Amino acid sequence: MKLQNPHDKFFKETFGNVEVTKDFIQYYLPETIRQVINLETLEPQKDSFLNPKLEENFSDLLFKVAINEQEGYLYLLFEHKSYVDRDIAIQLLKYMVEIWEAKRNKERVRELPIVVPIVIYHGKKEWKLPTNLSAQLNGYESLSSDIHKYIPNFEYVLYDLSVYHDEDIRGSVITRIVMTLLRDVQTKEGAELIDSIAKAFYHLRELTDKASAVGYIETLLRYIFEAGRKLTKDDIKIIINQLETNEMKGEEFTMTLAEMWEREGERRGEQRGVQKAMIDVALLQLTSKFGKLPDDIKEALAKADTPTLQLILTNIFTIEHLDEIKYYL
Repeated sequence: MKLQNPHDKFFKETFGNVEVTKDFIQYYLPETIRQVINLETLEPQKDSFLNPKLEENFSDLLFKVAINEQEGYLYLLFEHKSYVDRDIAIQLLKYMVEIWEAKRNKERVRELPIVVPIVIYHGKKEWKLPTNLSAQLNGYESLSSDIHKYIPNFEYVLYDLSVYHDEDIRGSVITRIVMTLLRDVQTKEGAELIDSIAKAFYHLRELTDKASAVGYIETLLRYIFEAGRKLTKDDIKIIINQLETNEMKGEEFTMTLAEMWEREGERRGEQRGVQKAMIDVALLQLTSKFGKLPDDIKEALAKADTPTLQLILTNIFTIEHLDEIKYYL
């Protein structure tokens, strides 16, 4: 069963907007890369290179852009699962090869374009993995540079939002809001999450076009409601109050917000039933395979989100040690 991923939808709705991506590049891409990119040529592509098994945990966007006055591409891979993927460099290499193959097969080009891989991560744990492919190649560092030239290697640009402070978040209004919510919606709850949402609404006041601001609120709220799973009815009341405080009010809009919350409550009730069943199945299968489970694993499973439970159940027959379960959780 494929579940709609709120992170995927929010990422594509925001970074799919060329102006937002331009702003992101302007403020966040390393200066050495920015200097050779012509932002005025930035053009979104329809291609996606993720297979169905990865779509629940990743999103991708491809942009055509002039790099050093030649046709090139920026490939954005957004990782929205709760843990760091150790195979990310290998996956990126695969996607880059697929981009090149598509150019060869569809356009019969002789020379392949430059592809700059970019990873955006907003998991709960800090990304501590090296950002180059060679780090995964056994014995690479002990080889001489004469041998290195025969071995594929590259580095990807990484944005680990978990380590970003408020002062690190820059750019236009929409870019700042997007980066803040992507950082906070998975890692904060209660008063801290409400504070981040309140700041987002406050920043919207900077938009001169109030109609656009109100229109964008719906996108924000849908993401907040679907991804911020620990919001309560009292939290929603506070959010509505913040909307009114920041002059983003109106009876029709408030009614729409209430309806959204009601529908979301119904959807969450259904999903909790599915999630409870998945937890029961995971406990049963793991107990059957490993015997009595430690309390810390049972407690972690009871708190696991749906994508994590799906991943465990998918790999249940290849998991050899309980420590691997801790890695997923």
